[in-house]
Amino acid sequence: MAHAVHALVLGLSGLVRACDLTRFVLFFFPVQPDRPDELLRVQNAGGRVIYWDGPRVLGVLAMSRAIGDNYLKPYVISEPEVTVTDRSEEDECLILASDGLWDVVSNDTACGVVRMCLKAQKLPSPPGSPGRDVAADGSDKACSDASILLTKLALARHSSDNVSVVVVDLRRDQRQQQS
Repeated sequence: MAHAVHALVLGLSGLVRACDLTRFVLFFFPVQPDRPDELLRVQNAGGRVIYWDGPRVLGVLAMSRAIGDNYLKPYVISEPEVTVTDRSEEDECLILASDGLWDVVSNDTACGVVRMCLKAQKLPSPPGSPGRDVAADGSDKACSDASILLTKLALARHSSDNVSVVVVDLRRDQRQQQS
């Protein structure tokens, strides 16, 4: 059975990335107003991208696709980009995160943190972590721990944006069979 990752992207930058044994995969390019195709779309709709503390539609919004912001339509649209990417047997995990993580944490570092947590599934959660008392199998707990660690890392590196992180173990079935 073929496996694929389906990504629906609306507004967030750097939402879906996957790690495998030797590399990371970026499933889409950030939806920012200065991306050439988005810039052209905004301009064709009669809008402008103004550089005010970064590229912004009409100098206001730092993304060109979003839910809400009706006053910026038709320049900002809510139509998502949809991406389907075939998975390989080597894919280890999927990291879904907002740009608050990716602005301050490299792909390699994020994959390294997740890989470390998946290999050390039996370790307890850090004290004071959300979900510490929730019963879950080792893979779920490792993914939760990786999400928490990546969030704390982004905050420690003074991310200036919202930080949301979800980690999915793409080899969960293989790991459970090995235990």
